[in-house]
Amino acid sequence: MDDQLRRRSVGAPAARSLLLTILGEYVLPRGEAVWQETLVGALVSVGYTQQAARQALARSVRDGWLETVRHGRRARVSLSVGTAALLRTGAERIYSFGSPWEWDGRWLVLVLRVPEARREVRHQIRSRLAWAGLGSMGGGVWLTPHVEREAELREVVLEAPAAEATSFVASLGLLGRAEDVVAEAWDLESVRSAYEAFISDFAAIRPTSDEASFRMQTLLVHAWRRFPFLDPDLPSELLPAGWPRRRAHELFTGRHSRWAGAARSYFESLEAGRSPRAAEAA
Repeated sequence: MDDQLRRRSVGAPAARSLLLTILGEYVLPRGEAVWQETLVGALVSVGYTQQAARQALARSVRDGWLETVRHGRRARVSLSVGTAALLRTGAERIYSFGSPWEWDGRWLVLVLRVPEARREVRHQIRSRLAWAGLGSMGGGVWLTPHVEREAELREVVLEAPAAEATSFVASLGLLGRAEDVVAEAWDLESVRSAYEAFISDFAAIRPTSDEASFRMQTLLVHAWRRFPFLDPDLPSELLPAGWPRRRAHELFTGRHSRWAGAARSYFESLEAGRSPRAAEAA
């Protein structure tokens, strides 16, 4: 379930993906259940039909992402333990990502071995390593300048049946150049394009109502939450000239702070049944 939740949390904006963003942004900080109609109204506010919203909720309950308690004809919805843990971890990563950091020149290198017969395990662990920001040099060799992630990667390997790995912490020697390592291990041009699209999408937005603020805040967070998994978060000395992460990060933090009050106010109006969307969802 965790891998499926991770994929949904940063996927294209299908209803269940946006639902996870709404849960992480508005429900998780509340620390308590909300009415089912609140979540339906929230999804309708970001562009989904009532039917699509209810289907997303029903499937999320069926898959154990959410739990419900009936109150007459209505239902209170809460996060499952696993979903709450995933969203909490995701929130920490999302809101801490994007700031400059100092690199000491060391690399964490992982040599991965998975039997050819266990291709499904190989695919799963490769996906997990990519999620953790590692780049592939081919031949089972993965690396990252974030040596502090070794314990996290150890857990990834231990959880994968039939996988073996050896880790090294090392500096680049006399052969090869750091820029060539980066070019081989990561596709930074696709990351650059994603940042530039993010900036283009949100730079000129000026919401004029609480509902519009809620909609744009939700879409902003959903778009930004992909970057900790798309961008390996390389230190500045390893990045190409004109790298757009800083501009995108400043845009995200500025817009998120500016829209937060109105967005939360609108979500609370859904919960209290005061908004037109709440009435439609009932």
